[in-house]
Amino acid sequence: MTVDIDKTAGGPAGTPPAGPEAIKAIPVRHYGRYISAVIALALLAAVVYAFSQGKINWGAIPDYFFDDRILSGMGKTLLLTVLAMLIGVVGGILLAVMRLSKNPVTSSIAWFYIWFFRGTPVLVQLVVWFNLGLVFEYINLGPFYRDEWSDFMTPFLTALLGLGLNEAAYMAEICRAGLLAVDEGQTEAAHALGMSHAKTLRRIVVPQAMRVIVPPTGNEVINMLKTTSLVSVVQYSELFRVAQDIGQTSGAPAEMLFLAAAWYLLLTSVFSVGQYYLERYYARGASRQLPPTPWQKVKANLFSLSSRKGAAA
Repeated sequence: MTVDIDKTAGGPAGTPPAGPEAIKAIPVRHYGRYISAVIALALLAAVVYAFSQGKINWGAIPDYFFDDRILSGMGKTLLLTVLAMLIGVVGGILLAVMRLSKNPVTSSIAWFYIWFFRGTPVLVQLVVWFNLGLVFEYINLGPFYRDEWSDFMTPFLTALLGLGLNEAAYMAEICRAGLLAVDEGQTEAAHALGMSHAKTLRRIVVPQAMRVIVPPTGNEVINMLKTTSLVSVVQYSELFRVAQDIGQTSGAPAEMLFLAAAWYLLLTSVFSVGQYYLERYYARGASRQLPPTPWQKVKANLFSLSSRKGAAA
């Protein structure tokens, strides 16, 4: 028995011609990525090896990590961060409104404040506040309060004023950018409905400006947490100064610096997570669909993995 083959069709006579051969896609190999990854891993390994060979007592870090003095310094750092940011946010909103005011006096005062505090270093401002007793011997608030400046300006008050008033200058520009991002038609419509200027700001402008204000404000909070380490120069016992004191008494100064760095990294990581969810909350009015949270991504990956295993079974 013979079978006629249609050579032109590539198969037996009367059968439809075979389709084109499937294309086998070969992915492009990025050799530069492989080389850069190897170099990066080699550099990381070299740094880790260098630190492991150094004369550092790594065992001292876990011994003091939860020391009462360290925890007390961390608590003071967090307290100073929150209060200084509170002063900065409130002062920044007031300065932003003054800066946008049509009154030339209030606008000029706000401009001068922002110019002065943004133009001088925070460390210099802290030292100036601490030494203002050379200018003002007494602080006299009439019948309410009167005392010597050295007794009034404690290290905590010096740190709070130095950081808070400086932060207000930066928050003023952030708030001003957020207020200017709101369309002027919103304000005009509110005024047409009979709303006052203050009520328009509170009910219409500020809620819409929060979407622009929140992300840089979160960055300022994290930056403030790290900037609190500067107040050690005014004798305030926050985390960095406590770590220095323990390092001098225990004979492990470098180890205590690494311990302080670990606590700062831990705190900034927690603040970063809070910033992410706060930004996501205020993005609801701007995005049609919010991006999945890290936990939602993990659950989706686990669900897809389990569904694949079920299909394979």
